[in-house]
Amino acid sequence: MKLEDLDKIDSSGMYRFYDDWPKIARESYDSVDNKLIIEKTNHIAFCGMGGSGAIGDFIASILSKKNIHVSVIKGYTLPKIVDKNTLVVAISVSGNTEETLVALKQALALNCKIVAFSSGGKIEEFCDEKKITFHKLKLIHSPRVSFVNFLFPILKILEEILPIEKSEVNNGLSELKKTKKNICSQNLTDTNQSLSLASFIHGIPLIYYPYGFEAAAIRFKNSLQENAKIHVISEDLIEACHNGIVVWEKRSSVRPILIRGTDDHIKTKERWELLKKFFDERDIEFKEIVSKNGDIFTKLINLIYTLDFASLYKAIQLGIDPTPVKSIDYMKKLL
Repeated sequence: MKLEDLDKIDSSGMYRFYDDWPKIARESYDSVDNKLIIEKTNHIAFCGMGGSGAIGDFIASILSKKNIHVSVIKGYTLPKIVDKNTLVVAISVSGNTEETLVALKQALALNCKIVAFSSGGKIEEFCDEKKITFHKLKLIHSPRVSFVNFLFPILKILEEILPIEKSEVNNGLSELKKTKKNICSQNLTDTNQSLSLASFIHGIPLIYYPYGFEAAAIRFKNSLQENAKIHVISEDLIEACHNGIVVWEKRSSVRPILIRGTDDHIKTKERWELLKKFFDERDIEFKEIVSKNGDIFTKLINLIYTLDFASLYKAIQLGIDPTPVKSIDYMKKLL
């Protein structure tokens, strides 16, 4: 792959925004100085779809071992556990996501604590009308590319509520700059981890992940679907060993990708080794992507960066412009 290929196929220059993710993330985080102050809550519900919902997935993963309950709602209906003591965080990068707007109206009817984030649109109009706390954030290129310039301001605004250490966020931001050197468009060589992963993907990729990396796996699946326009499967490693593994008894065009942590749980490490042994004995080629060292925040944000870039490179290798999502546009027009 050459830089000319990116310029020729990537009509909107998506790759340039990915190149700038570390800078965009840092600047968007530092630009926020207002923080949401509410009574302490032990339940936060994130509402959002697609790239906006990925933000809820990410924060839920970060807080999975903290003393706070986090729900991620991707759809029209809030669960029964949502009540007036719940903080509902509505996220719609476009500002016009129908499902999120419906959930927002339900939250208002339930007298929940509410804060909403969008680039404008119907979400902003509704919040202005109903006097709901609203923060307008900038749309950069597309909802999926806008992931970091929405995530980091949201983290800053919710800093008093989310039990995430500033040191974790800053470490994650610092590591993004290091990751960029390897995966960006200025290093289109065999050493580029994202480009190597893209080259491995043929047929249908099957992403295996441990519980703590579900957000990265879902994000990778969605990014491959939107950018490269290919079918993708994702499965929890432990659960797959109780059912999904049997499909490998027969040859197929599916290719396994293992998303591993540097310090996974001891039983998870054991399962990875068993799965790799299983694949080796059957001559099934697989690809491993191992996280950085450090806290879960740093691991996840850098995994997402690496995997997102891989989805873009795969699109270019297939000769597909990553930006247009005609099928999504079609569905939205009919709603």
